[in-house]
Amino acid sequence: MPANEEPAAEHHPAPHLPDRAHRTLADLRERGKSSANARFYRLRLYGLLALQAGFAASIAWFVSYHFLGDSSPIVAPTTAVGIVAASMGSRLRRTVELLAGVTLGLAVGDALMPFFGIGPWQTGVVVVLAIVVAVLLKGGGSLITQAGGTAVLIATLEPPVQELSVPRFVDAAVGGLVGLGVGLLLVPIHPQRTLLRLTEPVVEPAAAALHTVSAALRTRDLGEAERGLRELRKLGPAVVALNEGIAAADEVVRLAPLRWSQRRDQAFYAESIRHLERSIYSTRSLARRIATALKDDEPIPEEFAAAVDLLAAALLTLRWSIRAGCEPREARAQILKGVELVGRAQGGSKRITSGPHVHRLGYSGLIAVGEYRTAAHDLLISSGLDTERAASMVRQAVGWEEHE
Repeated sequence: MPANEEPAAEHHPAPHLPDRAHRTLADLRERGKSSANARFYRLRLYGLLALQAGFAASIAWFVSYHFLGDSSPIVAPTTAVGIVAASMGSRLRRTVELLAGVTLGLAVGDALMPFFGIGPWQTGVVVVLAIVVAVLLKGGGSLITQAGGTAVLIATLEPPVQELSVPRFVDAAVGGLVGLGVGLLLVPIHPQRTLLRLTEPVVEPAAAALHTVSAALRTRDLGEAERGLRELRKLGPAVVALNEGIAAADEVVRLAPLRWSQRRDQAFYAESIRHLERSIYSTRSLARRIATALKDDEPIPEEFAAAVDLLAAALLTLRWSIRAGCEPREARAQILKGVELVGRAQGGSKRITSGPHVHRLGYSGLIAVGEYRTAAHDLLISSGLDTERAASMVRQAVGWEEHE
């Protein structure tokens, strides 16, 4: 061996097992914490629903037993609970469809079971006919599902006694009215609290996903950018639930006397959340364009990453301001600072009317600028500004207004 060469160092396998075990335990702890938080969130959101269902079942059972002479009340409490459960996330029309479906299933089951008897093929025939009638009546999914389910209940649990058909219709009607009464009159949901709780699984994951995209921009990590995009796409079901919550809250303030005084506040919250949803969709388009820019190896200045971080921070700050009932000045400042940074990343904030304009962004980056400004505009409206005022503030932040 030559004198100037050092002996090769011995290579030992890296101790991966302890590190891997540590990461696995940390991952399990994080998953457990996330699961516990999700369960607690669902308990807070649906705790009132459980209380409503309990009240409705008790009242429906009492009325059916003492006033309708039903010694074993089943239909009325079941219908009442179904109505309460539907009223949490659907409109009055779907609630009425549930009641109609129960009634239709009762009618078909009671009309046919005395002739066919009880058995597997009889149950199938009754269900088919109940659903066919529901379809012919142009019923929605709730009516069809409830008609078929109630037909199964009648065909399997009840003896084919024709004299019970009228009491079952009355039981269904009583249960439905009790469910509506409890959900809209006795224990109505609090519209604003419900909506704020429904925004939690939208705003926090969206902000976290945007921070992921921002970090990916700084390191030009395409994999991380695509992961952030996937996280934003996963918000679809939560956004749908939020839309249903808006419909349910609007219905409550319209029909529940205890909530009539909250109509003006509800109108503000509903409009704010609708524009918040639009901004979420714009951030998804923004993340998709950023991922494409990284994939195409386009230049992306560091200002863009800082702007994305500000947009994520503005989401959380805006939610906090609305919950606290204070003016969201800080959130607006973060939004407008982000718009200014995006303008710098684009290549200047002045509108060029003559001569060439040098851009610091590529094709996808320029489209991402438009998506960012759209998201910022909707967030400003969500903070309580009107459309024209929000557009004017965005133009001022870009530096266009004084040049128009």
